[in-house]
Amino acid sequence: MNKIAKYYKKTDDEKIKCLLCPHECILNEDKFGICKTRKNISGDLYTLAYSNQCAINIDPIEKKPLLHFLPDTTAFSIATAGCNLSCKNCQNDSISQASPLDVPTYKLSPEDVVKKAIENNCKSIAYTYTDPIAFYEYTLDTAKIARKNGIKNVFISAGFINQEPLLELVPYLDAANIDLKSFDNNLYKKLNKAELQPVLDTLKTLHQNNVWLEITNLIVSTWTDDMNMIENMCKWLYENNLHNYPLHFNRFSPLYKLSSLQATKISTLEKARDIAMKSGIKYALIGNVWGHEAENTFCPNCKKVVINRTGFSSNKIFLKDGSCKFCGEPIAGVWG
Repeated sequence: MNKIAKYYKKTDDEKIKCLLCPHECILNEDKFGICKTRKNISGDLYTLAYSNQCAINIDPIEKKPLLHFLPDTTAFSIATAGCNLSCKNCQNDSISQASPLDVPTYKLSPEDVVKKAIENNCKSIAYTYTDPIAFYEYTLDTAKIARKNGIKNVFISAGFINQEPLLELVPYLDAANIDLKSFDNNLYKKLNKAELQPVLDTLKTLHQNNVWLEITNLIVSTWTDDMNMIENMCKWLYENNLHNYPLHFNRFSPLYKLSSLQATKISTLEKARDIAMKSGIKYALIGNVWGHEAENTFCPNCKKVVINRTGFSSNKIFLKDGSCKFCGEPIAGVWG
C-alpha cells in the first residue's frame, strides 16, 4: 500500500528532500531513498512499506533483546522490507536490503496488527527485524492504536533518525533496544553507512522521555573489538546517565559481507563486560552465547542472580516488587 509519507519538503529544482533520517535523501521523480521504502511519486514522497509486512512472528520479549522489560512475556513482532542502514554484517539482509516491492508481503492494517496481538495474548508489539525507521508511518499509526488498547510498544532500531520524527513517536513507545554499532564515526560510515552522533542523540532523547531503554553493542571481530573504544563508549553512557540500563555485548557470527571473519571470541565479550562494569554500568550482559553466566541479571549490590536465563527464556525471577529478593536492592526495569 502506498501512503503519503511524513517529514519531507520539495526543493527549488522540483526534487524531494526526505527529512526522516540524517541521510536526508534528495529524490528525483520515481527514485527511492536509501531505505528503499520511500519514493518520489509525482512530486510527493510516499512510503511503500505501509501495511506491507514481510515478517510476522510471536517472539519471547527476551529475543529483542529486552531483558528488563516484562520478562517471560511475548511480543507480536512485525517488519517490512527496507532499512536506512547498510551494515556489512546484517543478519536479515534478504529483507533489510530489499524494497517492499521485491519480497513476499502480508497486508495487515495497524488495526489488524493490534487485533492479532490481543488475540495471541501478546503484551507488546515489537517493531523489529529490519528497522522501524524505514516503516515509520506504519509504526507510528500502529503504536497509537496499541496504546489505546493497553498493548505496549517496543522499538528495535539502530536509532539513526532525526529528532523531530523521533519526538513525535516517543510518546507512544514503552521500550526500545538501540543497536549502538560502535563508538567511532569512521567505523559507522565504513561498517554501517551511517553516523554515530544521531544515534547518541536518540539514546539521550529516549532516556529524557522515559522510554525504557536497553543498548546492544555487537562486537564484530577485527572491526569493533577495540577495548579502548569500548571503554570510551561505556564512559559516555555513564556520563550521560545511561548506566542503569542493560548493556548487551552480543557475539558476532560471520554473515553477509563479513562471512569470512571469525565469530567473536568469548574472552573478548568478557573483557568488554568487565570494562563496562568497572565504568559503572550496572547491568552488563553477554548475548548470543547460550549457557554463559552473563546471560543472567545480577543484583548490583549483593551480586546474586536475580533473573536466571537460558537463551530467550527467563527461567527464574528472584524479584519482589522490582527489587532483589535477597537484599532489597531496586533492580531497574519494567516488571509489570
